[in-house]
Amino acid sequence: MLKSFADYVVFGVMGLSPQSRLGDALDFFVYDTLKIFLLLTTIVFAVAVIRSYFSPERTRRILSHNREYVGNVLAALLGIVTPFCSCSAVPLFIGFVESGIPLGVTFSFLVSSPMVNEVALIMLWGLFGWKIAAIYIGAGLVVAIAAGVVIGRLKMEKYVQDYVWEVKVGAAEIEQQSFAQKLAYARDYTISLLKMIWPYVVVGIGAGAFIHGYAPADLLLQYAGPGNPLAVPLAVLIGVPLYSNAAGIIPIVQALMEKGMAVGTVLAFMMAVTALSFPEAVILKNVLKTRLLLTFFGTVACAIVVVGYLFNLIL
Repeated sequence: MLKSFADYVVFGVMGLSPQSRLGDALDFFVYDTLKIFLLLTTIVFAVAVIRSYFSPERTRRILSHNREYVGNVLAALLGIVTPFCSCSAVPLFIGFVESGIPLGVTFSFLVSSPMVNEVALIMLWGLFGWKIAAIYIGAGLVVAIAAGVVIGRLKMEKYVQDYVWEVKVGAAEIEQQSFAQKLAYARDYTISLLKMIWPYVVVGIGAGAFIHGYAPADLLLQYAGPGNPLAVPLAVLIGVPLYSNAAGIIPIVQALMEKGMAVGTVLAFMMAVTALSFPEAVILKNVLKTRLLLTFFGTVACAIVVVGYLFNLIL
């Protein structure tokens, strides 16, 4: 329904052609703006209500296990069953941080949720069989867990924006309230957070729409095509500025495979687009300070490169 409305506004009311770059970019912008804000509102509200039933200490016990790495594994597995795109996973990430969950554990979730998803799994299963699909899940989990462990070991909590910790302090105060009061709290919290981050969201989606509409379709094939030993890192570098979910990137993935691009290179590109994106960076900049944001992107990008080379070796 949202896509139909976006098409109506851009191609019907505005009269732009679906084949034009401007029309394609604006259609992407309208549709993704509606979709992201709907997801943000729904997810933030739901997380706020759920969090009102869990004190920070109880939430911390669920994901921050006494045994090393268990919290990262649980968070990465949780990410698989909550298949959000990179931007819409951010509100849950904020809720985890505010609830007192260790920073490394929250990053494991932030990576796995958009990276390991059912659409990519079905695609790989259909193209290459269940073994390759299983390797994809395993590789995604390893990336998410490793990224979370590395960031957790670096002890970078001081690079989270100060307001996040301030919200965390007051989170337990609503624990004994009635359900109506919890809903009111969730409503007020959602409105407050959206007022704070909406400009970043719009700018991020706008940048993604521009790249979507105006980036040459053969850009990846041109620079990271078959025979280039640096194809995997180049695919990641090209993929990071883009923004899409797995469903949106599949047509490009299929076209690249048909033109002979190595599977590992294509998967690295898909992982970079779905798990790392410029719009996500813009939104996260309102939550993370620059040093932590760069550390997150650098760690995940390096892990994706390793996975891409691994797939190229075994396929």
